Amino acid sequence: MQVFDVIAGDGPIVLGQPHGGTHVPPEIATRLNQNGAALADTDWHVTRLYEGLLPSATVVKSNIHRYVIDANRDPEGASLYPGQNTTTLVPLTDFDGLAIWKDGQEPSEDEIETRRRTYHAPYHQALSDALNKAKARHGVAILFDCHSIRSNIPFLFDGELPVFNTGTNSGETCAAQIESAVHDAARSSGVSSVLNGRFKGGWTTRHYGRPDSGTHAIQMELAQRAYMHEAAPWTYAEDRARHVRPVLQHMLQTLNDLALSGALTKE
Repeated sequence: MQVFDVIAGDGPIVLGQPHGGTHVPPEIATRLNQNGAALADTDWHVTRLYEGLLPSATVVKSNIHRYVIDANRDPEGASLYPGQNTTTLVPLTDFDGLAIWKDGQEPSEDEIETRRRTYHAPYHQALSDALNKAKARHGVAILFDCHSIRSNIPFLFDGELPVFNTGTNSGETCAAQIESAVHDAARSSGVSSVLNGRFKGGWTTRHYGRPDSGTHAIQMELAQRAYMHEAAPWTYAEDRARHVRPVLQHMLQTLNDLALSGALTKE
């Protein structure tokens, strides 16, 4: 199993998909407990959801499950949301705060470092390469980081999550036009949305978003009820997805047009 796949496009948009993979190497899978083996915290069907929405976009998707190592966490282990419940670089619990490893089978610090080098670093090298190629071709690159999560997770947030959760680390990771274009499309969709709410953008968005240098990043965290069934076996719901896909397509096309217009190339 490859660590990641790249579907190369020739446009300025790069779709990052760090959490859609479900592969767990056998030697690691045997150490997960029954709860962990369910892989409930997957960003289920995220590749399918975005497929074909912007043919010129480059897609970089991890095939490795986030329980092996989380490709959207700081490789140094720093928390993105100090003071709030979250999961770590190699999670010890699921999103409900329940253990995912068999007793005594939790990964050691040395093992976490090995996983970082084996899985985390190659994915981000591929993502960095894709952004650099897009920027070299167009003078600007926009990372649209694609995520999804269950709508109700009391361990992580109160109440029901809005459908569209746009994150720019409070405007720091992209030009204002990008933030406005995505959030305006979300607000116009007729369903719930929020800008920089519970999810302000993960490590990927914060790490790559350098608007002054021509590389912009924005995160979209979708509530999974918008396109799938939020219980095992986690099936894709075409009748729901056909309502959310046009909104995502509008977001991506608008960002693509902004980038190609030259309006974002100047600092």
